[in-house]
Amino acid sequence: MKYDLIIKEGNVVFRDDVKKVDIAIKNGKISAIAETIEGEADQIVNASGQYVMPGMIDTHVHICEPGRTEWEGFVTGTKALAAGGTTSYVDMPLNALPATVDRKSLQLKRDVAKGKNYVDYAFYGGLVPGNLDQLEELSDEGVVAYKCFMATCGSDMPDDFTNVDDYTLYTGMKRLAELGHMLSIHAENALITDRMAESMLAKGKTTAADYVASRPVFTEVDAVKRALFLAKETGCKLHFVHISTEKAVEEIIKARNEGQDVTVESCPHYFTITTAQFEELGPVAKCSPPLRDEVEQAKLWNKLIEGKIDMLTSDHSPCPPEMKYSATNNIFEVWGGITGCQNNVDLMFDEAVLKRNVPVADFVRMISYNPAQRFHLPMKGEIAVTKDADIILVDPNQSYVVQKEDLYYRHQHSPYIGRKINCRVTKTFVRGNLVFDVNQGIVGEPVGEFVAYNKKAKATAQ
Repeated sequence: MKYDLIIKEGNVVFRDDVKKVDIAIKNGKISAIAETIEGEADQIVNASGQYVMPGMIDTHVHICEPGRTEWEGFVTGTKALAAGGTTSYVDMPLNALPATVDRKSLQLKRDVAKGKNYVDYAFYGGLVPGNLDQLEELSDEGVVAYKCFMATCGSDMPDDFTNVDDYTLYTGMKRLAELGHMLSIHAENALITDRMAESMLAKGKTTAADYVASRPVFTEVDAVKRALFLAKETGCKLHFVHISTEKAVEEIIKARNEGQDVTVESCPHYFTITTAQFEELGPVAKCSPPLRDEVEQAKLWNKLIEGKIDMLTSDHSPCPPEMKYSATNNIFEVWGGITGCQNNVDLMFDEAVLKRNVPVADFVRMISYNPAQRFHLPMKGEIAVTKDADIILVDPNQSYVVQKEDLYYRHQHSPYIGRKINCRVTKTFVRGNLVFDVNQGIVGEPVGEFVAYNKKAKATAQ
């Protein structure tokens, strides 16, 4: 048989182990896996000395198109994802305008996204006050999950995303349980964090440390526990996004052990940047929940090493520079979001696998297999025959320093600029198409396809 592509002699990472084998690809699918594949191919890639892994599935990305394309768009955002080793992503229902909270707004986003993505993509629907009757139509249009904020969010702009009240949260959970869908939650106690911020500002406290102090650990844990209780009452499946604390992870795992259907993600910045470093880096490192101190970060690392973190995601949340740098030096006034999706895989591979000896198969489950399973992307997430050929090569012997000019974001700011990373994504294939090469950069035109979730729990590419 003649193949489109053969990847030879790489250390291929499967769900449970690593083997030195060849992979053959035809018509966008993995066609054969063997110790040696001798067939003809249009292209042969020698991956000797490199890890061959399923591409990352980043289930927490904010592409701000339409409506805020000056923040980030599908073209620039997915170039960065591809360069960072991500082959599929799920776009959040904010910060685009209008927010993705009904059929009309989702169809608009789908229309705008067509032909602009370098990697495959799926969409979230939002749960906000006033859209309870639109949840089913979002399901009909193929969203893979729903998102809500227990923390305060939004702006004065028409059609922007807003946080839930308790009634919307409870009733929304009931309806999503009936639809068989999952709700992802930003869990922070809005009333306490808002009032603590007001108190800080009244006292003239405006530093990074003050901001972190206004969103203490217990405000995340409290929101997690309340959401778990409501989910238990309603039977709703839950996923907690960007969890930053050990205690919150423990509450989630406890609920799972007691029978609740719940998963947890965290993000590279919670493992690699501390509160003290936030103070040095400044606004570029502001996010919510906030970055924690060294002690709390070490506890979170322990949870990851123990296998208690189901997924790693970027929470890529870009904005123009002028929204990050306040003339008053008041950290509370600047946009809270980390621009970081281009360094997801290599940064965490360095920190987890190379420095802390996390098994590479465990790492791949966190970035690929678990997200594919949880978000109903059955053709993705692992190296296996018939699966989509979404494959990345990672060289553990290359190192590089993150440089501003190498970033594909619309706005080239990131807390990782100047950081040395001791491995490198060298190639990214989406359904067998080379979209990134470390020497060539982004390759070709956008090939990304929309992936919808259907009610039979299967994904269909369109």
